[in-house]
Amino acid sequence: MAEYVEKEAKSVEEAVQLALEELQAEMEDVEVEVLEEGTKAVIGLFGGKDAKVRVTRKVSSLDVVNAFLTKLTETAGIDATFQMSEKDDVIDVKILGDDVGALIGRHGDTLTALQYLANLMVNRSKENHYKVYIDIEDYKENRKAKLESIARRTADKVMNSKRAISMDPMSAYERKIVHSALQSYTQLETVSYGEEPGRYIVIKYKG
Repeated sequence: MAEYVEKEAKSVEEAVQLALEELQAEMEDVEVEVLEEGTKAVIGLFGGKDAKVRVTRKVSSLDVVNAFLTKLTETAGIDATFQMSEKDDVIDVKILGDDVGALIGRHGDTLTALQYLANLMVNRSKENHYKVYIDIEDYKENRKAKLESIARRTADKVMNSKRAISMDPMSAYERKIVHSALQSYTQLETVSYGEEPGRYIVIKYKG
């Protein structure tokens, strides 16, 4: 389906209506650019000129994200479906499919990169800033629960031994989960060390 059409008619209104019919769109779904206002014929016979407009279909943020993910998965030969919703400039995406695990990567590295690229795409030419969150087969939810469990077990070990324990390197998103999970441990502190991508958390006893 065309992204825009140009139409000529005796008036701007008539030209716009012709364009809307061809695009199968409503007025709120398009942007109208008047290329020529048009002029009336002298005495109804000579010198009249039709109006000309260009009517462009507005591309929503969801359309941008969908097009990006569709192109990526098709190129990778991955059969996937997308569940998307938008609220308050936040776009939530769930990717589902039998072989979408390849899009997750080690500790979610590929998923993080995918989400970063989606954010770049949707904000490339937008006045409003959108935040795109992508999850694959509930990986983030399951990973969050696993990290919280590991963090609490490690915290208990530190409480018993009174010795600091270093956790494996993880992304900023995962480190935030650990920090939040251990906020209630008032006798402990969680400190991040190192440089990305090897940055890690040390859980310390402070009494």
